[in-house]
Amino acid sequence: MTAGLWQEWILPGIWITVQLTVCSAALAAVVAFAVGIARTHRLWIVRFLAGTYTEVFRGTSALILMFWFFFVVPSLLGWALVPMWAAVLALGLSYGAYGAEVVRGALLAVAPAQREAGVALSFTPWQRMRLILLPQAVPEMIPPFNNLLVELLKGTALVSLLGVGDTSFAAYLVRLATQESAQIYTVSLVVYFVLAFVLTRGMRVLEKRAKAGIGQRPEPGEGLLGRLRAGNGAAAGAPTSGGGVR
Repeated sequence: MTAGLWQEWILPGIWITVQLTVCSAALAAVVAFAVGIARTHRLWIVRFLAGTYTEVFRGTSALILMFWFFFVVPSLLGWALVPMWAAVLALGLSYGAYGAEVVRGALLAVAPAQREAGVALSFTPWQRMRLILLPQAVPEMIPPFNNLLVELLKGTALVSLLGVGDTSFAAYLVRLATQESAQIYTVSLVVYFVLAFVLTRGMRVLEKRAKAGIGQRPEPGEGLLGRLRAGNGAAAGAPTSGGGVR
């Protein structure tokens, strides 16, 4: 591939993929926390509406939803969405539904004694959520959120079907221009891998900081260095033959 193809198609395509991922992830995060917290609400109607949203958007195809926003909404509402924003809405709402279950599960996993302590201190429900539940639940949400974020990154390739010039669409154009399928699609795989790796490392750092904020140390199995330390600690603590407490 020539440098001209990189500047004209590949690099702009990578930038569009990054924009789609960031915008969709931001929308998905807002939806996930709003719906996930609503699913733990004391009022049944709030839980019912949040659960209905989750089931609907988890049970529909993100691609068909993308087409629906782009082709159907203009005829219903009289205004059209550009393909990129139709994609952001479809991806954000779909992955937000999955994230809502992550939020709900993490909140319910907080020890009941913590909730009771907030009640004993006369905290309002919002104060209990903000000061007690969320600080303890957020570190547990980050690993599954990391998986969803990587899946969202890969899901952005669907926008190429709407003609959005992302990495996948750019690869298709370069293949048509050069007839070099192996090279361009190998480069595309590497691009997605590098982006996913950067996102994963960033989420790992965020997880460590979130755990440190509530006084938790990283688990021994986190990373190669942690596994080596855990192995050395286990070896140092192992009893020798004939040893034991006398």
